[in-house]
Amino acid sequence: MTQEAATVARGLEGIYVAETKLCRIDGQKGELVYSGYDIYDLADNSSFEEVAFLLWNQRLPSRAELAELKEALRRERPLSPLNTRLLNEMNGLVRPMRALEIAVTAAGALDRNSSDLSQPALRRQAALLTARMGTVVAAFHRLREGKPIVAPRDDLNHAANFLWMLKGEEPSELEAHIFNVALILHAEHEMNASTFAAIVTASTQSDLYSAIASAIGTLKGPLHGGANDAVFRTLQAIGSEDNIEKYIDEMLASGERMMGFGHRVYKTTDPRAIILERLGHQLAEVSPEAKWFHMSTKLRDYLLQKFEGRPLYPNVDFFSASVYKMLGIPNDLYTPIFAVARIAGWSAHLLEQYADNRLVRPNALYEGADNRPYVPVDERG
Repeated sequence: MTQEAATVARGLEGIYVAETKLCRIDGQKGELVYSGYDIYDLADNSSFEEVAFLLWNQRLPSRAELAELKEALRRERPLSPLNTRLLNEMNGLVRPMRALEIAVTAAGALDRNSSDLSQPALRRQAALLTARMGTVVAAFHRLREGKPIVAPRDDLNHAANFLWMLKGEEPSELEAHIFNVALILHAEHEMNASTFAAIVTASTQSDLYSAIASAIGTLKGPLHGGANDAVFRTLQAIGSEDNIEKYIDEMLASGERMMGFGHRVYKTTDPRAIILERLGHQLAEVSPEAKWFHMSTKLRDYLLQKFEGRPLYPNVDFFSASVYKMLGIPNDLYTPIFAVARIAGWSAHLLEQYADNRLVRPNALYEGADNRPYVPVDERG
């Protein structure tokens, strides 16, 4: 195609860059499917461990396979001595996402086989990072609070272990269940910005750890994973339900964007937001932080009413903000937790990419000057 005939798809909107067996999204109908399984079915019945296996293998595990995966995660969950030293050194100097990015890079540095791109080696690395990233985030928070790191427990699943390591208290059955579902909902979402960043890195035949570090760096942005933190900061600024209308009207009048609403793909309510809202109602019955969830529902209702005829629908970031607050999670950990879940999907896409690799190298449409004569520096005035 000539430059004259070329068109530019800004943000690659509507462009298909890969084939995948991992995820299907129907933005018009509000459907989200992982390898053939509807997200509602997985949220109601599955565990994060099962979903990770599903994404890596495109099928659900047998009982023996699930036990084997849980054992692999249990074995890799404790921090390495280097990770522990790095977290202590970074305490008070960096933000949580930066600490996670560095920890992933350190894990790659310690892996003598990090450049092995065979499928068995990649699966081992995927399990290692899936196990380790939650421990890193929890340990980082404990250290900055001046508290000792809490070691993972062999008798808790992945979701319950994170809450245990974060707070030093065993979560209730309801809390563990809700966080397990939250991890499932965030585990995969087709060709989003961070997944694409990971694939671009992997396409150069760089290692999986570097590709995941690229994804984490991309997820940091407020237009991607950072939106849930932005949602909670908006709730804090509003303060109470009585201030919703005034605050939102002034915010929109000034041209600010309400984070947690709208989505590049979904043209209706994000199904993950629907599931999180249902869970939020359950948690609000017992949580001392329920006011944030009630504010969220009122805020959602006001925006739907305000934009009636061209509705603005909530996405997964909107209700995850108040649900995580009710779980006792600090808001600057919301995006790292997104990564703790999304590592399953990122690594699954990388398994596909490495198995059938082609360097990602798009073109840019040149619109600059042409035919300019070179003028020696002494003659340029």
